[in-house]
Amino acid sequence: MSVPAFSSGHPFSLPSADRSSVVGTLRAAGCVFAEDEAELLLSAARTPAELAAMVERRAGGLPLEHVLGWAEFRGLRIAVDPGVFVPRRRTEFLVGQAVALAGREPVVVDLCCGSGALGAALAAALGPVELHAADIDPAAVRCARRNVAGAGGEVHEGDLYDPLPDALRGRVGILLANVPYVPTGEVGLLPAEARVHEARVALDGGADGLDVLRRVTREAPEWLAPGGHLLFETSEQQVPAAVDAVERAGLAARVVEDEELYATVVIGTRSV
Repeated sequence: MSVPAFSSGHPFSLPSADRSSVVGTLRAAGCVFAEDEAELLLSAARTPAELAAMVERRAGGLPLEHVLGWAEFRGLRIAVDPGVFVPRRRTEFLVGQAVALAGREPVVVDLCCGSGALGAALAAALGPVELHAADIDPAAVRCARRNVAGAGGEVHEGDLYDPLPDALRGRVGILLANVPYVPTGEVGLLPAEARVHEARVALDGGADGLDVLRRVTREAPEWLAPGGHLLFETSEQQVPAAVDAVERAGLAARVVEDEELYATVVIGTRSV
């Protein structure tokens, strides 16, 4: 997350010693980027009391994005409410791949949308799109509606494809599916920021991490337009099984990676 410049128009100012105290508190709590986080909290707080409360929440382990109420994603400020999955920086790579594949004014569906960051970022990059997003978590749906409103997007509450308008079948050019892919037995090994403060349904992908993905790929050909693309993230170890799921659904699969972001994306394409 980049750090915005501290504004001289801020309603209050802190002596340098107090700023150092904020940094020290965050560092003692294990925040690796304590200085950067301190600047973000300082820029967001409207009063010293609010700053103290924000620092306390962050030092107590609440994700920085939940403390601030937003996450930066592809240059956008994405609203992120408590309990909602925080969009990861590596997932910007997936959106970049979708931008490269999208045609003019595409029909876009963002499944397992969480905050709606992927759909919002894609719409911001492409301009006019017909955007639909869906999530099973009511808190995520409320959050996503705020984030995609500017793009005229619609957010639907329900399980995967179930709540989508039937008129979308066979029309979707870009199908983004930020599915949970952590194996159930490994959820307990996640950092506390995710394990404690994000919805389990956004993390747990079943026994091998691919349960939700298999459901997405099975139905994808019914929703994709000819030549349409399904894009999802997975781990490097899961690639063979993920590619197999895509090909079993009748889609052509390819894998793209970004080593710097530790991102692995599988793209499934419906034949023309």
